[in-house]
Amino acid sequence: MRTLAIIPARYASTRFPGKPLALLGGKPVIEWVWECVNKLPMLSNAVVATDDRRIADTVEAFGGRAMMTSDQHRSGTDRCGEVLERLEMKGEEYDVVVNVQGDEPFVQQHQLESLVACFDTDGTEIATLKTAIGSKGELMSANNVKVVCDRQGRALYFSRQPIPYLRGAAQEEWLQRVRYYKHVGIYAFRAATLKELVKLPQTPLELSESLEQLRWLENGYGIRVCETETGNIGIDTPEDLKAAEQYLANNRSTNKI
Repeated sequence: MRTLAIIPARYASTRFPGKPLALLGGKPVIEWVWECVNKLPMLSNAVVATDDRRIADTVEAFGGRAMMTSDQHRSGTDRCGEVLERLEMKGEEYDVVVNVQGDEPFVQQHQLESLVACFDTDGTEIATLKTAIGSKGELMSANNVKVVCDRQGRALYFSRQPIPYLRGAAQEEWLQRVRYYKHVGIYAFRAATLKELVKLPQTPLELSESLEQLRWLENGYGIRVCETETGNIGIDTPEDLKAAEQYLANNRSTNKI
């Protein structure tokens, strides 16, 4: 099974412009992501997909592979679709595409391995991750996307609201009575599926919650969800970068990084 990792990275972030190039522990965030992704033993190839020459130059300077893409994409998934199409035109063929955002410097090897392993099962179209929620603040925050699954581990729905709603109980009791899960936004796609997804128009549920995975569910695609014990530290703001620096310092002191 030939596996391609694509790392979408854009410069023009509203909350943190240029975040892939921000320094973390003395090197750019995008370099951390590249190094984490390339630890994957079954990886056939990896590429950073960007719409900014500064990011591409930085990636190539540390020995990575970068591809310039359109600046009109609605999402990282669409950017991945462009890269896959262009690589196929060059004669490169892949079975599975892993999408790791360029602001996820501490993505874990075992997380990526779990996603890729999902495609050993016939019928898997899309795979992603979830992790247990441990606090009320985390549960109630609209920035944390929640997911519920069926008994076979397939996503039923994603929401910015707590799901399921626990009727007849105070919110302070919810975590004691129900196991809630947060979506970890790393995806893997069967290559043929990715090429179909990027052609789909936006859907009512997607527009309501601003979650592209709802477009896939509304169109009948199955999403397999694996549980991970580690929730990733994504960098969306300068404050997130400070938290990542602290995480790095703490884990270096215990030899975990």
